[in-house]
Amino acid sequence: MNKNLPAFRLLAEYPYICKMNYGRYYMKTIYLIGVLALLPLVLMAQEAAVVYQPPFDFPAVFSGNFGEIRTNHFHAGLDFKTQGATGKPIKAQANGYISRIRVNTGSGYVLNVTYDNGYYLIYRHLSKFTPEIDARVKQWQYGHEQWEVDITPEPTEYPVKTGQLLGYSGNTGYSFGPHLHLDAVEIKTDEFVDPLPFFQHAVKDHTAPVAEGFMVFPQHGQGVVDGQVGKKTYPLQSNALQQTITAWGVIGVGLKAYDHMEGASNRYGVKLLVLEVDGEEVFRSNISRFAESEHRYINSWTEGQYMKSFIEPGNKLSMLQASNGNRGLLTIDEERPYRLVYTLTDGFGNTSKVKLTITGKQQEIPATADDDRMVFHWNEVNIFQQPGFDLVVPRGRLYDNLYLDYQVSKTTAGPAFTYQLSSKTVALHDDAELSIGLTQQPVADTEKYYVAGVNSKGKRYSLGGKYQDGSMKAKVREIGTFTVGIDTVPPVVTPVNPQRWGRSATVTLQVKDEHTGISSYRGTIDGQYALFGKYNSVNNHIVCYLDPEHLQKGGKHQLEFTATDECGNTVTEYFNFTW
Repeated sequence: MNKNLPAFRLLAEYPYICKMNYGRYYMKTIYLIGVLALLPLVLMAQEAAVVYQPPFDFPAVFSGNFGEIRTNHFHAGLDFKTQGATGKPIKAQANGYISRIRVNTGSGYVLNVTYDNGYYLIYRHLSKFTPEIDARVKQWQYGHEQWEVDITPEPTEYPVKTGQLLGYSGNTGYSFGPHLHLDAVEIKTDEFVDPLPFFQHAVKDHTAPVAEGFMVFPQHGQGVVDGQVGKKTYPLQSNALQQTITAWGVIGVGLKAYDHMEGASNRYGVKLLVLEVDGEEVFRSNISRFAESEHRYINSWTEGQYMKSFIEPGNKLSMLQASNGNRGLLTIDEERPYRLVYTLTDGFGNTSKVKLTITGKQQEIPATADDDRMVFHWNEVNIFQQPGFDLVVPRGRLYDNLYLDYQVSKTTAGPAFTYQLSSKTVALHDDAELSIGLTQQPVADTEKYYVAGVNSKGKRYSLGGKYQDGSMKAKVREIGTFTVGIDTVPPVVTPVNPQRWGRSATVTLQVKDEHTGISSYRGTIDGQYALFGKYNSVNNHIVCYLDPEHLQKGGKHQLEFTATDECGNTVTEYFNFTW
């Protein structure tokens, strides 16, 4: 039993705990006894619960919640809507101190505040800090001639009181619209925790989660669904299946579902999911906390937006629990209906059920003739060597066995062959070491070569890498299709609305690179360093806000801007403007 659960969650989940430990027929009796036994713990939990006022003076509405499925990571906090505008004052939630100040392309303007109640909160995508913090950041930026900032103040430098102004909401970093992203980290464990219980008293919601799709995953060489060995999806309407599913052998299942809230049209992640088969619990996911190191396990637990109701053998994600002795996988070995019931619960306790039936029907499971040389085992060090190609995947990088679909394409134009290990890109939990030999060197400058991944549409993308002894070597976090590309083309710098630079006191450039991406850039105005930054990573603009403290106003000025890509190709452009 998890004694760290909030009081209302302990009571809500206690029937499931009893059912798992003591059996279905004693559940009601055990539940009553358990409630009495837990009453002191519940009262203590209620007294110790952290309650925060929302960071804004207007009602709290969310555009995203904790644990939503994102590319290679979980959404680690709450996204507060800011009424479609930037510049909303953000208030401190308790007494504490500012413990970290950052500016970067991912989260924009970021502030960490460590509170006296055992948590620190991270406020992301701000438009600006308070004047005192802004002045320190600007001084650091000009002193180091660098836009990105990471400052760790002493605990005594910036004390914070409840309700104190921290900064202003914005749309900086990788952000698609004005909002405040708020993370909560428990200091004693250094784990991200769901901030919703802290603000729950200020939010109302009576809308239960809704399922949209169901997926079946026949296990390699062990199962089949509706006559096929590949995974198969089924649409759901009103949380119900609209067609018959037949299966045989060992399969996994998964569900696509979203939560909804009053007063918003957004879709949110589902907090608690429980799968029962024929009345017995098989699997549950409880998205309430996770460690930073667990983010990439999302690639194992999910298939697109489908949440798997089984655990791959290399997946150590702590929020998942299988209780059937087979990692949540189902064995369909009788010709009868297998009745599945999903219970979906959101952070407010709103619950819905999804009832599905898989009919056991004996079907041929095609035999596999796997060549062990073409199998990467999840619990081993895997070394794959072919002429001109070497890949070493350390133990712990794979979540499950990977059956390779190896092909090599010999092209005359490129500097290396193209090697396909898997037709679908498979994420690794950490780095693997890759080496691709060059078959020819059409460009003498070896800095112009890069390791390229190739997507399903044949488009290349840079994975970096360095030349060494006739080969390109790189650390990769995926297995798919690889080759070597050449980048000799410098970035392109384009002025954005230059006629408005003087009136708006803002110089805006768009900097693009076709192959490997921008490595660095630097601007000067009249020969003096100019503070350019990528304030919003979505629009890809690089901006300099003209500052009379660093540039004399009232005349003509010349901008010199240099951009360099990852292969060392450099461009310098000059622009004249009046301000």
